Amino acid sequence: MPLTSAQRAHLRGLAHKLDAVVLVGSAGVTDAVIAKVNVELENHELIKVKVNEAPETADEAGARLASATRSELVQRIGHIAVLYRRRKRESDIRLPAAKRT
Repeated sequence: MPLTSAQRAHLRGLAHKLDAVVLVGSAGVTDAVIAKVNVELENHELIKVKVNEAPETADEAGARLASATRSELVQRIGHIAVLYRRRKRESDIRLPAAKRT
């Protein structure tokens, strides 16, 4: 389910203090990078990914990682992409409820 703007804002606030836990290097988004992002999302739910010297932009890398890991691209600032995926076991992050229309 896509995130609402209020949920994205909440996650951006939580991500502000985080450091990047995955680095995309000159090889770009590889299977190893996707596997690492999957592990980190299961551990932390909300992560930052830094895109350095990759053949693709941070927007492209973030979109590819979000698609490959079934996560949501919360935001991209400079060379940093923020990804969120609710953990399979109990979640630590409580998102604001989506408004019903």
